[in-house]
Amino acid sequence: MAIALNTVAPDFTLKDQHGNPVQLSAFKGKRVLLSFRPLAWTPVCTDQMKRLDNNYKRFEDLNTVVLGIGVDSSPSNKAWAESMNIKQLRILADFWPHGAVSKLYGLLREDDGFSERANVIIDGKGKVIFVKVYPTSERPDIEEVIAFLKS
Repeated sequence: MAIALNTVAPDFTLKDQHGNPVQLSAFKGKRVLLSFRPLAWTPVCTDQMKRLDNNYKRFEDLNTVVLGIGVDSSPSNKAWAESMNIKQLRILADFWPHGAVSKLYGLLREDDGFSERANVIIDGKGKVIFVKVYPTSERPDIEEVIAFLKS
């Protein structure tokens, strides 16, 4: 079961595709979109991450930090990000312990070994204000997320 609305988002530190640590609590005062995806190098996940990167400025204008999260390793995420020509989006490696952050957020599909496809938005005070889990074959609607952030 996905993390409940109005709960405090569990803090975490994961490495991005460049091997740099990213800590959720470092973004206090800003909203954070955690965009979980099952596996790198797959068409829907690729489209999901590219759309986030292509709309990065729109999210910044809405005082929102965008982070992609999946169970792949940082080196795999780096090669994947380069193949997609990702410029700004940080893609975090929930690799070891395998899927630990996905599990904290109730999004780890333990039998499959990867996370659900989901968007979680955290407000500037660290509370979960939006959660949506999508079928793994469905690309999340970025306009729906932006509309929520504007409201």
